[in-house]
Amino acid sequence: MMDENEISYLIRGAIFNVYKNLGPGFLESIYELALEFELREKGLKCEKQVSLPFYYRATELGVFRLDLLVNDKVIVEIKSVSELMPIHHKQLISYLKLSGLKLGILVNFNVENISDGIFRKVNGL
Repeated sequence: MMDENEISYLIRGAIFNVYKNLGPGFLESIYELALEFELREKGLKCEKQVSLPFYYRATELGVFRLDLLVNDKVIVEIKSVSELMPIHHKQLISYLKLSGLKLGILVNFNVENISDGIFRKVNGL
């Protein structure tokens, strides 16, 4: 069974493959499909648009959706924007807290160099 760091390494490789094949300029939904394909090819369990319940004061009020959930351990939040804003980072941290998971990866595919578009976020629990 792989830990979060091993899964993260494979996710990063998949992100590089998608970027190499598509480059910048597509909608997030296209990157989501391509990344899901790459992750499954690497033998990872990958679910897209996963609904998780949102509770406020012990009452379920609705759901929030994760772009990708990999091996039930790592959240991948996909963006294709000209510039990531602080709220994008905070969004992933909130998802980690609400889900109880430890690791998330925020990726912005709309960059000149994909290395500049990948961010690891850790839930301090």
